Amino acid sequence: MNQDRPYAQTLSRLRDAGLRPTRQRLALGRLLFDGGDRHVTAETLHEEAQNAGISVSLATVYNTLHQFTGAKLLREVVVDSSRTYFDTNISDHHHFFVENSGKLMDIDGQKIAITGLPDAPDGTGIARVDVIVRLQGDPQS
Repeated sequence: MNQDRPYAQTLSRLRDAGLRPTRQRLALGRLLFDGGDRHVTAETLHEEAQNAGISVSLATVYNTLHQFTGAKLLREVVVDSSRTYFDTNISDHHHFFVENSGKLMDIDGQKIAITGLPDAPDGTGIARVDVIVRLQGDPQS
């Protein structure tokens, strides 16, 4: 793969996930995946797209984020009923959530031990367990 092409990495990622590389998916994928692991909301990604000169509606951003999540390119993190983040880090991990700033930070999956889970109902299996540790104050970066 030629890394000199600006969309090469995103194009490959979309194709590997079985998604058709539309103009919007390529543009939003590049914003999401070219900067390392990050947490975004649909609104922040929409704002980034607008600032980058990418003409895309908020509805298209939402649809694309959900398509990427369905294709396992992103992980959806629901903090509460009014706040959902999309995480480019799809590895096994958990999160700190800073309540006053809305910042979401990764916790290594090996740093938290999950014990005492009930048996899943018949015909089901546990897909994953998400732990969100809520913080007050302002963590030092």
